[in-house]
Amino acid sequence: MSVPRWVILVLSLACGVGVSTIYFPQAISSLVAADLGVSTGSAALVVTAAQFGYAAGIFLLVPLGDRLPHRPLIVTLLTLTAVGLLAASAAPSLPVLVVASAVTGVTTVVPQIIIPMAAGLVPAERRGAVTGTLLSGLIGGILLARTFSGTLGERLGWRAPYIVAAVIVLILAAILSRVVPDTEPSTRLRYPSLIAAPLSLLRAEPDLRRSCLYQATVFAGFSAAWTTLTLLVTGPTYGMGAQAVGVLGLVGAASMFSTPLAGRLADRRGPDRVSLLAMLGAIASAAVLVPAYGGGTTGLLTLAAGLLLLDVAVQSGQVANQARIFALRPEARARINTAYMTCAFLGGSTGSWLGVRAYDRFGWRGVTGLVAALAAVALGRHVHHLRRVQRGGTLAAPHEA
Repeated sequence: MSVPRWVILVLSLACGVGVSTIYFPQAISSLVAADLGVSTGSAALVVTAAQFGYAAGIFLLVPLGDRLPHRPLIVTLLTLTAVGLLAASAAPSLPVLVVASAVTGVTTVVPQIIIPMAAGLVPAERRGAVTGTLLSGLIGGILLARTFSGTLGERLGWRAPYIVAAVIVLILAAILSRVVPDTEPSTRLRYPSLIAAPLSLLRAEPDLRRSCLYQATVFAGFSAAWTTLTLLVTGPTYGMGAQAVGVLGLVGAASMFSTPLAGRLADRRGPDRVSLLAMLGAIASAAVLVPAYGGGTTGLLTLAAGLLLLDVAVQSGQVANQARIFALRPEARARINTAYMTCAFLGGSTGSWLGVRAYDRFGWRGVTGLVAALAAVALGRHVHHLRRVQRGGTLAAPHEA
């Protein structure tokens, strides 16, 4: 099947809009805290709930991409996401907002359905380029979401980003109801068997397990840094508004260009080389971020540089990991992606929770230490794998954990 480039671009936009709904609350948590009369640490639970919901949605809903026609599935999930966003915008208290955020996270998994779908719609020789385009849209959504919500929230209040996002998602649902190609389910498995499949794949595929560990740990550090960034920037050290968090999000836009570069490097030198560079980059970013605790112009510059390096490291690692896992079992890409992304976002949501705790107890330097420690866990596992490869152990024992 040949899919026009403009369709891929629309799907890339859908990936960006879809993923943005779980990231834009990061920039407005201080506004939520002030309006609802809670601490900023408590308001950060909105972000954590969205990420936990997203992980649950990946596990429970993404496997349906192998079982149901894609078009009605995508449109239905987008419509439910818009309803959840509107409910969040009207939340009278923090507990209601946290619940609405979690529910919205569950249904906003459309990007993780689109990416495996697109991989199956194009010839093998276009698959890498198409995946890179979709991931660029995903990254753009992650980064621009913070700028969008920070700027709009500063001017119109924290509820405005939720309302505007709901309208955009509904418009996108209408567009995709006409754009998404007709597809046939690739399996007739019953739902219990369908959602059990990712667990079976995790047991059977050691490369999938280590890819999950790599992204869960590095993404946990990423989430810890971005969740606590609002606390740092809007706190006494800098005394800036939520809009500043959004502007810092634009700094990471340069990481969009790292995705195709990482993909080409993975094609030439293998995903493991890119994974190694990504882990080292995450550790280096933690060191760059440390001086930001002191504030001032120097602090802002190191904050921007460190966040950019961390963004590049995380996104490059994502490219390497997905290149590795999509080569394992092409006939089960959605289920493999389910296992991988569930682990990644469980790591991310745990990282958000740990980040707030580290910030409350040790300040910004505690957060940077957490980022470095989490990346070091991934690096230790990767070094162990590379040593096994050098000894020939991986070939001799392909199913060892």
